[in-house]
Amino acid sequence: MAQTAIPPTVPLDSAVWRLRSRGCWQDAAALLEHAAALSPTAALRRTALLVECCMFTGEGWERAEDALRAVESMALTDEERGAAAGERGYLAYASTLLRVRDRADEARAALGRAAALLAPDSPGRALLDFRRGLMAQHVSGNAEAAETGYRRAHAEAVARGDALLSSYTWRQLAALAQQRGDLEQAREGFTHSLRLREETGFLVGIAPALVALAEVQPEPEATRLRTEAGRLFHLLDRVPRWLAAQLTPQPPAPAPA
Repeated sequence: MAQTAIPPTVPLDSAVWRLRSRGCWQDAAALLEHAAALSPTAALRRTALLVECCMFTGEGWERAEDALRAVESMALTDEERGAAAGERGYLAYASTLLRVRDRADEARAALGRAAALLAPDSPGRALLDFRRGLMAQHVSGNAEAAETGYRRAHAEAVARGDALLSSYTWRQLAALAQQRGDLEQAREGFTHSLRLREETGFLVGIAPALVALAEVQPEPEATRLRTEAGRLFHLLDRVPRWLAAQLTPQPPAPAPA
């Protein structure tokens, strides 16, 4: 997911983060419903929650589409239009990755619009670079382009102190290292990713991070990590849904988070 995390500064922000971090995206979005009707900023936050819900659960597509259309119908700045295009691109990517419906062309077009609308120094650039890296890796099969996007996103996320996005960039860079057979670098990246998710309290992202680290660890540590991942997975109502295939003896599913 990657939706960036803003450290909560007011009670509403804290409540939204607590629900989101536990996989209660619909409840978190409901807290923003009133504000979203009046403010593009709140409407974009609500939309991002509903899009992230689709990625983690494979459900809620119509609600996310409705939220996107509502945002796109508002009077927006270029920055806000770019953010909305980024969410549309990510929703189309999720639909493609999870094999709900092939929307790869829509994803590329929307992410391209976002790139044209966001200023070079926009706070949203890091997330956009990350999402374009995901498209390059998981849809286009271009590992080199993916790594370029991830490294740009990683540098910006670290510079801005965005710990959650950094956990995602560490994870994807580690996955590329694993594919190259560099298990030491993969272990380092997956370890950093797990640590950041634990530190930010992003509970719904911890089980995938444990499973990823288990894949590059020797026994008995690998089994311990998978056992802990399974406990969290069931505690959080089997979310993310796609992780089930990696916790049972089946061919692994894509792991976007």
